[in-house]
Amino acid sequence: MLTPHRSKDGRVNNLLRALRPADFALLEPHLVEMTLASGTVLYEPGDNVQKVYFPCDSTLLIFRIQLDDGRAVETALVGREGAVAGIVSQGRLPAYSRAEVHLGGPLLSMDLEDLEEAKMKSLVLRHIFARYADCLMAQVFQSVACNAAHSIEQRAAKWLVSAMDRTNEASLPMTQEQLAGMLGVGRSYVSRVIQTLKHRRLIETQRGVLTVTNPHGLGHLACSCHTAVRRHFDEVLKGVYPDSPIVGADGRLHSNETG
Repeated sequence: MLTPHRSKDGRVNNLLRALRPADFALLEPHLVEMTLASGTVLYEPGDNVQKVYFPCDSTLLIFRIQLDDGRAVETALVGREGAVAGIVSQGRLPAYSRAEVHLGGPLLSMDLEDLEEAKMKSLVLRHIFARYADCLMAQVFQSVACNAAHSIEQRAAKWLVSAMDRTNEASLPMTQEQLAGMLGVGRSYVSRVIQTLKHRRLIETQRGVLTVTNPHGLGHLACSCHTAVRRHFDEVLKGVYPDSPIVGADGRLHSNETG
């Protein structure tokens, strides 16, 4: 039976929660609790990665690729289902992309050297991090296909559903410029998509905040890419990806997750 693990102040990361107590005990002495604000850059391309970060609760991290024209396009999201940095590599690990905090909040971090030492002591740890790396790669593959094949409207809906699932939050700090940058399109395209979603009563917007008012309707509009990634997580690391949020009688989002 898997034992849920929480830090001293209750913050939860599902990847750590999935570990057996003996394996988690190898990591626990090295985990440092922190809270980071939205926009905090964890590392830039070429930086020597020295720490691994485990987002907790509603914290959301993002990988971005910087393009020649100055745009920084999102390639993957990481919430409490996973970790950022040094998942499989040993030795010097130069970052390929920018990693930053998209939605600020609590995290757990540890030195990469301590993680590698723990992996050497536990085959289970090596296996679970390798499996997570496979899930993260699947998300990147799916993102490439999504960007090539689906409409901006579908991709925007998919991104919002994905962020909502990982954070269990209906209101996301998000400007049209930020959403356009993550989708790799012009602001005018995103503006039209936002107006369409508002007209369909799927979302509402205020200054700097986008609120999903009809998650089920938004999910129907989104492409199947998010579902495909969730399915792969469930096959490779069952129980790690957060359960889909549900809408309660109070109209607020609630999670099916327990523990």
